[in-house]
Amino acid sequence: MNREKEKKKRKYGVFPMLVTASLVFAGCGTATTSQSEPAKNAAEQTPATKEIAFNPPKLEDAPKGELGEAIQLGYKMVTDTKATVPQNVGNNLSCISCHADGGTNKIASPLVGVTAVHPQYRDREGKVITMEDRINECFKRSMNGKPLEAGSKEMTAMIAYLTYISEGIPTGADIPWRGKSKVSLEGITPDKANGEKLYKQSCLACHGADGSGTGPASGPAVWGEHSFNDGAGLARISQMTGYIQKNMPKAEMGGVKPGELSKQQAADLAAYLLAQERPEFTGKKNDWPKGNKPKDVKY
Repeated sequence: MNREKEKKKRKYGVFPMLVTASLVFAGCGTATTSQSEPAKNAAEQTPATKEIAFNPPKLEDAPKGELGEAIQLGYKMVTDTKATVPQNVGNNLSCISCHADGGTNKIASPLVGVTAVHPQYRDREGKVITMEDRINECFKRSMNGKPLEAGSKEMTAMIAYLTYISEGIPTGADIPWRGKSKVSLEGITPDKANGEKLYKQSCLACHGADGSGTGPASGPAVWGEHSFNDGAGLARISQMTGYIQKNMPKAEMGGVKPGELSKQQAADLAAYLLAQERPEFTGKKNDWPKGNKPKDVKY
């Protein structure tokens, strides 16, 4: 009889431990978790492929209260960056200039899952960087501005939002939609003159004859004082080529339809854009302190 009781005790005593462990590995209690309803995961594994599916939660499903307010502020910072933190932005861009739909567009450099891969080691910085470090690198380079203050309401809001849209993605996961804008230019010789021709044909209407753009979302500045500086990732021709080919044009422009640009055409456009004047990043002398600098970095 005592042996039977002991077996039952072992059987049901394990259950709470399994529940606790499952919550920990699911992301330390995600924002939409409740006792009666499981959290909606940004990443769900399909039985057939076991791959992470792209399924970010909707903003309207964010929790209420102070956490929800932080998430909403983070979303506003991503979608209207200069209006929200004007003291930190030195050009006319917003995060959505590169990361469409608040970073939840699967094609345009999505931010979904970014918190799951930080901290991470980066050659450019020559050290392990945190999510906060990565955000501030974007402010200093892509926004040509100033970093957010550590522990500030704004930094907390950015982390809250990025964590929310990344909920359910395991730490260190191999995320299939990341890094898609990076391409190899082996066998490609960019033609700047053809890039100028293509720009005037299919890009000028949105980005302007002088590259100053028509708006951070409708047509971001692609060169000049209102664009990203030369320390930004897009200042590398390999990354600019990949981004252009994958994302441009948004609609048919000058006879070119979305998805029709070849790698050669995208490289030609990238060469033309990056040959124009843009702000200089004063901290670039500290980049790649341990070597491994990519060949297409101009400095």
